[in-house]
Amino acid sequence: MARVRPVRGLRYDLRRAGDAGLLLAPPYDVVDAAGRARIAARSPHNCIHVILPAGDGDAKYAEGARQFAALKADALVHDDAPSFYVYHQTFSSEGKQFTRKGFIGLVELTRFGAGPVLPHERTLAGPKADRLKLMRACMAHLELVFGMFADPARSWEAAVGELGEPVLDADFDGAHHTLYRVSDPKATAALAEVLAARSIYIADGHHRYETMCTFRDELEAEGRGETAHWGLIYLSNLDDPGLVVLPTHRLVHSVAHFELAATLAALRPFFDIREVALPAAGADVRATLAAAAVDGAAFGLAVPGTRQLHVLSLRRDFDPTAAGLGHLHPALQRLDVALLHELVLERGLGITREAQSQNTNLRYYKSTDEALAVAAGERPDASDVQLVCFMNPTPVADVRAVCDSGEVMPQK
Repeated sequence: MARVRPVRGLRYDLRRAGDAGLLLAPPYDVVDAAGRARIAARSPHNCIHVILPAGDGDAKYAEGARQFAALKADALVHDDAPSFYVYHQTFSSEGKQFTRKGFIGLVELTRFGAGPVLPHERTLAGPKADRLKLMRACMAHLELVFGMFADPARSWEAAVGELGEPVLDADFDGAHHTLYRVSDPKATAALAEVLAARSIYIADGHHRYETMCTFRDELEAEGRGETAHWGLIYLSNLDDPGLVVLPTHRLVHSVAHFELAATLAALRPFFDIREVALPAAGADVRATLAAAAVDGAAFGLAVPGTRQLHVLSLRRDFDPTAAGLGHLHPALQRLDVALLHELVLERGLGITREAQSQNTNLRYYKSTDEALAVAAGERPDASDVQLVCFMNPTPVADVRAVCDSGEVMPQK
């Protein structure tokens, strides 16, 4: 079903580029202005200069293209043979160490719903327009989509075989990153064959993937040929013990006539609601929500500065139809993020689906500690936040069920 193939990678030549730990950056959409400045100062060859270029308006895309050209000339090497790149990330979560294993290559680009690549969340118009302008300026796929596939036997690892010496080995952002190049034609063919009978589930990078498809359409219209049909992807096994899903918290701001009490009252027919003291540590928030979710969906709501956390647990007798959610697919009707967006954000606070899609009243935090700091009133730069919505991680099985249903979850 899925077509993947090796790529002649354009990667760092560490003899010229320097310390690999100074060259890496997180995905562009989790980096704020202060973070970008810190990362950019580490090296003139850091990829942040390209994926999040300096400048205002459309001028930043020309700057990104200039930085990319300089990077190719001064710090990158173009591999001479098509390769898959096996990528290991070793990290700690909740006091345990994990190694997530996967590989980078090309995937045939098919629109969602028209092929084996399946989404699980809605996308936003703004980020897609931004990434498309940068792709046009650089004429390159600069970033990876993160996809998953089911492989209980871990046959992809057997197909790759011995990995040899890494081409990149570095510590960055609390994790150890190791990259291996696999160019043997027999190994690359065997790996492509493993994926041929499988679906690919997008874990992260929905905007990037849809933008790649749009970019492909533009290149095809210009007669660019067969290479336009492929995009960069990182693929990891759904059944890998190193696959850990982390939550994404929602921060509500700038809502007119904000009133949580009325919203909570309207939710009581559907949720058991209890009020506890706001935990002092992110780990305690996660433990509180995990305990609340033993029998079903749960999330927490906190008004900054009140030092209180409202913990909402879905009632066992919850009836989606009675709650006005009969229009949702069964895979979504009891999913915490869907319930939050439908019952709390849209119905309770009046944040319409359109406003959600434009991020008019929402911000997203991946760090529980940072979201907790906002809830505790310790972040002056987030003084406009009216409500912090703490989420549990979405189980991989639920993500897969939504993908297989053909439906999508709220963005992030």
